[in-house]
Amino acid sequence: MPSYSDNICVISGTAHPVLSEAVARAMDIPLCNAHIGRFPDGEIDIKINDDVRGADCFVLQPLAPPVNENWVELLLLLDCLKRASAGRVTAVMPYYGYARKDRKDEGRVPISAKVVANTITRCGADRVLTIDMHAHQIQGFYDIPVDHLYAKPVLLKAVREMNIAKPVVVTPDVGGIKMARAYAKALEADLAIVDKRRVSGSEIAVEHMIGDVDGRNVIIVDDMISTGGSISEAAKVVRAHGARTIVLAVTHAVLCGPAVERLESCPADHILVTDSIPKRSKVPRQMQVVSVAPLLGRAIQNLHASKSLSVLFETLDD
Repeated sequence: MPSYSDNICVISGTAHPVLSEAVARAMDIPLCNAHIGRFPDGEIDIKINDDVRGADCFVLQPLAPPVNENWVELLLLLDCLKRASAGRVTAVMPYYGYARKDRKDEGRVPISAKVVANTITRCGADRVLTIDMHAHQIQGFYDIPVDHLYAKPVLLKAVREMNIAKPVVVTPDVGGIKMARAYAKALEADLAIVDKRRVSGSEIAVEHMIGDVDGRNVIIVDDMISTGGSISEAAKVVRAHGARTIVLAVTHAVLCGPAVERLESCPADHILVTDSIPKRSKVPRQMQVVSVAPLLGRAIQNLHASKSLSVLFETLDD
């Protein structure tokens, strides 16, 4: 196994400096001194001001909107660190953009998630760390280690603090059954499914409600809210089937297009999201943000010390 310097460096891109600072505080270390700016023509200007030779470097940069800008910045940071003789470079992407395009679902389209993987590897990443990747099979696109964390411990803690009596965990589509089952098991709750059919990239049609939510408190779990169509319709369906309190627990609050309006008009009483993506200027009135900074901080420390990450899959408690 390669031996890395005791020097650990966390470098923040400009995608989410607030989260980077929170991670550094959780680890009780300063962020690496780096300049990331823009030339007059918009090109990205980067200089690492600290000595990183032989260091174990972690670049924190979610591929959040503006995705393409943040992607290129990440690639340049990776290249910069490799050329500065860093010992190991880990790309830390709390949110992995382009994850929904993980296969050719029709003719003459790219596999965008594979292109992201190729560029990150070629530009110098030795390892990737991410949270709740939309398509887990993307890990197989890499020939370097990919550490896939779950936001479940963070969101579960927030849910438990709400003291919801006898909840039912609901998935807004059949593809989320595995995630919903994990939440249901942890909460010792029942499981229900909203069966939907996607009409387009922003519209869905609900087909069936599988399971009993009548008179029950419901927790709808998902990995992301993009335009808000699926999860807001799921909230309407469970309310129509007699649900009482409705809580949405979602990892990534992308919130693009009509998402905020849809969520505010849906019957959800509470919306729990993480800070994997920077908070938008306009958010739903029901939204509460819980931080993944302690989770990322522990994961980075465990990776640096060559310790297991699986201990973080269920709880952050020591």
